[in-house]
Amino acid sequence: MKKLLLQVMAVALLLNLTNSASAQSKRYTAVFYNIENVFDTINDPTINDEEFLPDGIKNWTGVKYWKKMENIERALYNLSGECKAFPTVIGVSEIENRNVLEDIASLPKLAPAGYQIVHYDGPDARGVDCAFFYRPDQFTLLDSSSERVVIEGEPDFRTRDILTMTGLIEGEEFLFIVSHWPSRRNGQASSTHLREGVAAQIRGIIDARRAENPDLKAVVMGDFNDDPKDKSIAEILGGKRRVKDLEKGDMFNPFYQMHQDGHGSLAYRDAWNLFDNIVVSDNLVTDGKGKLHLVSAEKSKYLGNIFNRSFLLQQEGQYRGYPLRTYVGNAFQDGYSDHLPVFIFFQK
Repeated sequence: MKKLLLQVMAVALLLNLTNSASAQSKRYTAVFYNIENVFDTINDPTINDEEFLPDGIKNWTGVKYWKKMENIERALYNLSGECKAFPTVIGVSEIENRNVLEDIASLPKLAPAGYQIVHYDGPDARGVDCAFFYRPDQFTLLDSSSERVVIEGEPDFRTRDILTMTGLIEGEEFLFIVSHWPSRRNGQASSTHLREGVAAQIRGIIDARRAENPDLKAVVMGDFNDDPKDKSIAEILGGKRRVKDLEKGDMFNPFYQMHQDGHGSLAYRDAWNLFDNIVVSDNLVTDGKGKLHLVSAEKSKYLGNIFNRSFLLQQEGQYRGYPLRTYVGNAFQDGYSDHLPVFIFFQK
């Protein structure tokens, strides 16, 4: 009965949001969210998932799994309310397999959106991948692929694959890329070349596709484990800070200025980083009315957005104000993620 009531409420929200948008040009939303270690409770002998098992060091039980699901549901449903619609597309990272994605898409408050899933199992040792949810009523998927990361001089290096989707929104062709770049776990300097290698590979994919179709609109989203000013994003991927500096074929990072102004999507040593970025091709910025282009949220001076509601943040203790994560060490916190969701709007 409770599940049915939640579904009715979600349908009512969807209808209300759809009706409220009908009087103006339809606004689309693209979201990225590192949802932090979403594993099921079943042992997969092909990956290193022992930490997240009922008898593992984190005592990852079905009860905890469904608490995590409820938290993901709350985060995405409240974000939908702020966006005044269920997002058109959602890129996620740190998920174990398709089963957990299907559980997310079936959550009572999210199910009315009718999300479809793009996912491929990749070579990451822990088995975590990127994935893509999309609303088929707004985005028509044409094709998808999973690109293996290749680092020059390191043939045995394995990380999360680069996920690519091509499709149509109101007849305009989009290329969405979801990627989770190599971490800084062993130090920023020692791993910089890995992130720069992924950035170069993604830029190569974009340039090749836009050479075939100059009107293609590219959207790259992910946890890049670098800030917007770092070479991997600012120079190699080419995410520029200012719209006025854009030339044909360039990329624009709507989160660059936000980070310069002190905003972030994750906290470390009492400072904000903005590793979660959505970088777009110049034509998604410079195209005007009659074509889909970035727009800012109401009362915002930025073209990028960070969803930082208080319930997503630690409210007390040493990490007060940090994103409220699922675990601190091996202590269960019943939280959401160590990252905050980021999103952009675009419309005609």
